[in-house]
Amino acid sequence: MTRRKGLTQAFGRTLREARARAGLSQERLAFRAGVHPTYVSQLERGLKSPSLDVLAALAKALHQR
Repeated sequence: MTRRKGLTQAFGRTLREARARAGLSQERLAFRAGVHPTYVSQLERGLKSPSLDVLAALAKALHQR
């Protein structure tokens, strides 16, 4: 496994855990962050890496009340 792939998979696991702690579905997180639900799924499975803009949008969406 390459270092980048390992980082992408670790990010995906962390995102899934944070989303679960926030009590959000992939669809709700995607809506809040302004991304497609399929993209959230791909991130969580380690298939895609987010840009810094998407990373910031996800962080903000996870902390909305």
